[in-house]
Amino acid sequence: MSRAEETGIVLVPHTHWDREWYEPFQVFRFKLVQMFDTVLKMAEEDSRFRFTLDGQTAAIEDYLEIRPENEERVRAVVASGQLALGPWQILLDEFLCSGETIIRNLQMGMAGARRLGGYMNVGYLPDMFGHVAQMPQILSRAGIAHACLWRGVPAKVSGHSFRWEALDGSSVRVEYLFDGYGSALDLLAIPEHIPHALGEYRQQTADRYRGDPILGMVGTDHMPPDTALMRHVDTYDSPAFPIRVGTLEEYVSAFDPGDEGLEAVRGELRSHARGNILPGVFSIRRNLKIAMATAERMVLDAERLAAAHMGVDFEPFIGMSWRRIIESTAHDSVVGSGTDETVDQVEARLHEAAQIARAARNEVALSVAGSIPSDAFVAFNTLPSDRNVVVELDVPAPAEGMPVTAMTGDGTMLPVQETGHAPTMLGDETMDASVLVERMMNRIHGRELFGQLIETYRVAPYSLEFDVAEVPSVPVFDVVAFKAELAAAVEAHPGDWKVRIVAQPRRRVLVDVPVAAMGITPFRVFQAERPEPEHITCHDGILNNGLISARIGADGEITLTGVDGTVLHGIGRLVDGGDCGDSYNYGPPALDSIVTEPSRVAMEVVERGPVRTVVKVTRHYSWPRSLDRSMGSRDNEHVDVPVHTFVELRRGEPFVRLRVQFTNEAADHRLRMHIPLPSAVESSASEGQFCITTRSLTAEGGGGEFPLPTFPAYTFVSAGPATVLLHDATEYEVVDGKELALTLLRAVGSISVNVHPLRDEPAASEIPIPGAEEAGTLVDVEFAVMASAQGYRNADAVRLTDHFNAPGLAVRGRGTPAPAVPEPTEGLRLRGEGIRLSSMRQVGNDVEIRLVLLAEQPTGGVVTGPFSEVSTVDLTGRALASEQADGEYKFELDPWEIRTLRLTSRK
Repeated sequence: MSRAEETGIVLVPHTHWDREWYEPFQVFRFKLVQMFDTVLKMAEEDSRFRFTLDGQTAAIEDYLEIRPENEERVRAVVASGQLALGPWQILLDEFLCSGETIIRNLQMGMAGARRLGGYMNVGYLPDMFGHVAQMPQILSRAGIAHACLWRGVPAKVSGHSFRWEALDGSSVRVEYLFDGYGSALDLLAIPEHIPHALGEYRQQTADRYRGDPILGMVGTDHMPPDTALMRHVDTYDSPAFPIRVGTLEEYVSAFDPGDEGLEAVRGELRSHARGNILPGVFSIRRNLKIAMATAERMVLDAERLAAAHMGVDFEPFIGMSWRRIIESTAHDSVVGSGTDETVDQVEARLHEAAQIARAARNEVALSVAGSIPSDAFVAFNTLPSDRNVVVELDVPAPAEGMPVTAMTGDGTMLPVQETGHAPTMLGDETMDASVLVERMMNRIHGRELFGQLIETYRVAPYSLEFDVAEVPSVPVFDVVAFKAELAAAVEAHPGDWKVRIVAQPRRRVLVDVPVAAMGITPFRVFQAERPEPEHITCHDGILNNGLISARIGADGEITLTGVDGTVLHGIGRLVDGGDCGDSYNYGPPALDSIVTEPSRVAMEVVERGPVRTVVKVTRHYSWPRSLDRSMGSRDNEHVDVPVHTFVELRRGEPFVRLRVQFTNEAADHRLRMHIPLPSAVESSASEGQFCITTRSLTAEGGGGEFPLPTFPAYTFVSAGPATVLLHDATEYEVVDGKELALTLLRAVGSISVNVHPLRDEPAASEIPIPGAEEAGTLVDVEFAVMASAQGYRNADAVRLTDHFNAPGLAVRGRGTPAPAVPEPTEGLRLRGEGIRLSSMRQVGNDVEIRLVLLAEQPTGGVVTGPFSEVSTVDLTGRALASEQADGEYKFELDPWEIRTLRLTSRK
C-alpha cells in the first residue's frame, strides 16, 4: 500500500473464540450460537460489515451443527467477502503437539472452510503462547504468504510488520499485533470520544505504522460484534481520518509479502518482550501431554500400516481420530489451563482418538495375520529403517522345565526372556446337577470358554473337566454332542458335580525380533533346548549390555557410561520445591524449602535376561503437604512419598531407559529430575515440530512476565554430553549451565492467581482447579538418557528417538496351520542421516510420505519401495514436480526442509 494514500484505520471486527477453557465446550458453544446469529444478521443488514472468525473453521462447524438451516446464509456471506473462515481447524498450542499434527490441523481447516466457500489466506495465530521455528515453512508450503500474531515477538521489531523466516529460509510477512488482538476496543468504547481516541492512537503508533493504515482489531475473548459498529463508522468517518471495515485478509493483502525492507526474524518466537508467553503450561497436567503424544503415535502408526499392507486409508475412522486430536490441541485445551471438567473432556477425547486409531491398526495387523499359521506370530515395524521390536507374549509351554525359544521363517534364532507363568487353573467350583447343563452352555460360546478354546473335555460321574488352549490341536469341538453327553450324565447322577477348567501351561516371554524397514517378521515360539543367550549383566548395582553401563549408587542416582566412554554422574537426582503459581506460570514461594535427599533407598532386580534387565529403585521423600500462602512458605506437615525409578537396559540399545512412578500426595509443588553435566554449558537444544532448536540459557524479558529460562522439548533435549529421549512434551531448564532439569510434575490449584511473583497481571480469572493439584494421581513418566561427547550430533539422536517412541507390535497368526513360517519381508525404506519420515499414508491410489531433514547441512537421501513414479506436492496436494522412478528415488534436502512426496505404485 502506498504511503501516499490516506492513513486512516481499518477496523477488523472479530472474536477470539476459545472453544473450551474456563467453561467446557458445550457451554461456550451455547454462547457461540448466540454470537454468530448476531454476525449473520449484521452482515445481511449491511453489506459493508465484515467479520473474521478467529482464523479457525471449527467455530463455524460447531455453529452449523446447531443451526444446519443457516448453512446457505453462511455460504452467502463467505461468497460476498463479509466472513473470513480458517485457515486453521482450531487455534493450537504449537509446542504441545507434533509438527505433523500442525500440518493436519491446517489441512483440515482449509478443507472445511473451502466446503463453505473458501478460507482466509492468512496464518492467523493471535493468542498462541509462543511460535515454533518452522511455522513460516508450513504456511508457505500451503500457499500462505501472510501471518498475523501477537506473543513471542522479540523487542527488536519496531514496525507493525516483519519478515519471519523458517530455518530452511522460507518466510512469510507477519502483521504484528503489538497491542494484542483487541487493539481498537478502547478506541471505540465511548462513542463521543472516538475522534479524539483515534487521533491519539495514530500519534502513539506513528513510529510503527510509518504512514501505513492502522490495523484496529475490534474484538476479544468470546465477544460478539458491537451492533452499533457501522453507525459509529458512519458518524465518525472523515477525510482527515478515514475509517473502513474489513476482514484481516483484506487488510494484509494490501501489503507485499516479499517486501525486502522488512525487518527479519528467524526461528522460534519465544520472547517475553511485549506479551506473556505463559511457559508454565508445559509442566501442568502431565497426563494430558502424555495422552496427546500417545494418540498422535497411534494414528500415525495406523496410517503407515494401512498404507504399507492394505493400501487403504480407513476413512472416516482415521479422519475421526485426527479430528479429536486436532480439537484437543487448542491452546486452552491440551495446555491444561481450563477447569477440571474441561480437562476431563479433553483427556477423554484424546483417549478416544487413540482407541479409534488402535482399532484401525489392529485391523491391518489381523489382515496380515491371515496368511500366518495360527501357531506362529508376526511382528511389525512402522519405521523406514531396520529395527528390533521387543514384544511380550503369552505362549504355550506344556513341557515343564523345557526352555522357550523362537525362530523366524528364515531360520534365525531369536533372543527369548521368560518373565513369568500364566495361571492354569481357570475354574474350580461345585455345581448342582440341576443347573449344570444350563450354566455350562451359557459359558461356552462356540468353542470359547473363559477366553480360550476347548481342546478336550472329560465327563465322569460327578466330574466335568475341560482342557483349554489358545491354539487347540484338535480341529473340531462338537458342542451338540457335548451337550447331549453331559445332559445324559447329570440325569443319571443327580447331586453336586465338580467342574474344572484347566488351561494349557503358558509362559510370559519377551522376544527380540529383528524387522526390516516397514516390514514384517513372522516367527514361531516353541519349547526346545537352546544355547543360553548372553544376558544383560547386573552385578553390584551395575547394569551392562555390552554397549553402555549404568551404575546405581547407594543414593539411587545413576552413573552412565556411553558408547564412546563419556560418563554422566548423578542422573536421577530429584529436586522438589514449592509452587505458589498457577496453570500458566511457575511461582517460587517467598520462603521455599527444597527437598533433595531421600529418607531411605532400596533396590531390587525385577527382571534379568538377554532381552532386558530392570532394577527397581525406591526412594522415600518427605515432602511438605501443601503451601501456606499467607506465610509464603511450605507447610510444616510432611507426607512420605515413595518414588519408584525403574532403570532398564535392553539388548542393543545405546541408552538407559528410566521410568519414574509415584502417587502424588502433596500440593503446591514442583518436582524435577536433574542430570548434572560434567562441565558448564552455554546452550541447549531440543527437537520438536520439524526442527532442532538451539537456545541460550536465558530468555528475553521486557514485558510483564519474568523470563524464566524453561523451554519445551517434544522428542529429545540435549545439553552438553547429555541427551534425553522423550515420549511426550516436556519442560526443561539448564540450571546455571550445570544441570539439565526435567519437570516431572507441577501441582497447582488455580487457573490463574491475581498476584504472581513472576507475572505482573493475571492471565485469567482466579478460578479454582483442584484437579491440577494431582492429589492421589499416579505420575508415570518414561524417558531415556544417552551419554555422548558431542551431544545429540554424534549420538544418532534423530533415529534413536524414533526407535524409542515406536511401540512394539506383534499378533498371533490366523491362517491355516503349516509346517513352515513365511520369511520376513520389507517395505518402504528411507536412507539419509538426519532425515525423518514424518508421515506415510494412503491418498487415493498413491502413498504420500512426508520427509524432514533435521540437520544444518544439505543431505542426500534415498527412498526405495514398490513405486514407479514420484511427485513432489505442496501441503494442499498440488503437484510441483514429478519423475519416473523404478522403485528408487534419490533426492537432496536443504537444511531443515520439509518435503511431501506422492509415490505411485507399479501397475
